[in-house]
Amino acid sequence: MTAAVDPDRSEWDVIVLGGAAAGENAAQYASQFSGLSSVLVENHLVGGECSYWACMPSKALLRPVEVVDAAAHLPGVSARLDPAGVFARRDRVINGLDDTSQVTWALNTGIDVVRGYGRLAGERTVVVSRPDGSARTLTARHAVVVDTGSCPAVPDVPGLRAALPWTSRDVTTMSEVPRRVVILGGGVVACEAATWLHGLGAEVTVVHRGERLLARNEPFAGTLVGEELHNAGVRLRLGQSMSQVKRSEARDTGEGRVHGGEVSVTLDDGTTIVADEVVVAAGRTPNTDDIGLETVGLSAGGFLDVDEQQAVREADGTWLYAIGDVCGRALLTHMGKYQARIAGEAIAARATGSADLPSATAGHTGSPQVIFTTPEVGSAGVTEQQAREAGIDVETVEYDLAALAGTYVMRADYRGRAKLVIDRADDVVVGATFVGAGIAELVHSATTAIVGRVPVSTLWHVVPSYPTASEIWLRLLETLRGNRHAALGE
Repeated sequence: MTAAVDPDRSEWDVIVLGGAAAGENAAQYASQFSGLSSVLVENHLVGGECSYWACMPSKALLRPVEVVDAAAHLPGVSARLDPAGVFARRDRVINGLDDTSQVTWALNTGIDVVRGYGRLAGERTVVVSRPDGSARTLTARHAVVVDTGSCPAVPDVPGLRAALPWTSRDVTTMSEVPRRVVILGGGVVACEAATWLHGLGAEVTVVHRGERLLARNEPFAGTLVGEELHNAGVRLRLGQSMSQVKRSEARDTGEGRVHGGEVSVTLDDGTTIVADEVVVAAGRTPNTDDIGLETVGLSAGGFLDVDEQQAVREADGTWLYAIGDVCGRALLTHMGKYQARIAGEAIAARATGSADLPSATAGHTGSPQVIFTTPEVGSAGVTEQQAREAGIDVETVEYDLAALAGTYVMRADYRGRAKLVIDRADDVVVGATFVGAGIAELVHSATTAIVGRVPVSTLWHVVPSYPTASEIWLRLLETLRGNRHAALGE
């Protein structure tokens, strides 16, 4: 049977509630070698947040900023930003918010697509509310996979919601650059948005209740990013919160456009900041409050607790799975897609009676992430603090990335740092962090070492190319050797 959009049928082997990147992978992996049929139920754009409002557009906005920054550090090279050109390229990257290519991929892969808002209505049952007001009931023979994602959390600051602030969707699909912007938050979205907004010419102020940025990373990561933002002219108001927000003529002008008149932001120290737009980047909330969880004995709202095959623990049987942001394990697109591959293979294995079930345990030990700020922050595994809290016998080693030939030829005034967290008992790397220009591609080597539990003694024989930033591995291991010899000498 040829896959179709809104096909005239009501039963599939696998129903995926939400057609984002992870959902696409779940449908593919459940059906590609098993012969199972699958369908994506999507109310908006197939491809989801990552493709249109998060990973892809944000990186399309950040890449030109990175190029101009690199040029500024290379004598004889010059570059400048043209916001209109940057936005035009961003629009090409997100296909003008048109999901035709994603739908075509699904159909060519043998996956059906049903348009509408899906809710659970009992075990293996999904009711889809269609745009025309009608509804249809779908039944899954084997499994339902929840991939409904998350949405920005807006804190209960007096006047903030009434001011109609920008969220991540607005700031990634912006079609105009506000002259003055206040960003609420100090995490990944806040720091990346500050980077591209400033690069595009906005006056940016970051308000964050924490004492440092990027608090989930090693401390030096937030310090280096904060110093770079400050040196570039971004105002950092750390250790402070918004106490009130006022806006004249707040109005819904559309996604990515300034939502009305001037905004007055009062901080808890009494300071008032006047801006043209406020961006809220203060965390995300799972989209689980209106998907029918109560019809299968689960509580609406909150993250869904899953096992190592991504099956929801509190659901009777093994028919309900959750992947991506809704399970709260790692709110990263690539980790959601990994979870989807595990879930899809587990569904196929159970449907065919195989006892060989995959497990997501190993993959989550790596959990790589790259934050595309200036400088970039790349990490894998756990931080030193997380390792100690987990009871690991911790050994650490750090090195200045600027002391490498590979980074010196990149820019003479390079600034950066690297750190490994080692399980002393097993002599394996359990965490790694790199901060500096051009370090994104270092993360996969760290992820490989962590997931593969490669002994430090073996890593010593993994020779880095010269002159590249990957030489940091050799320098870290040399430093570690020196530290160990010094400790024995004592």
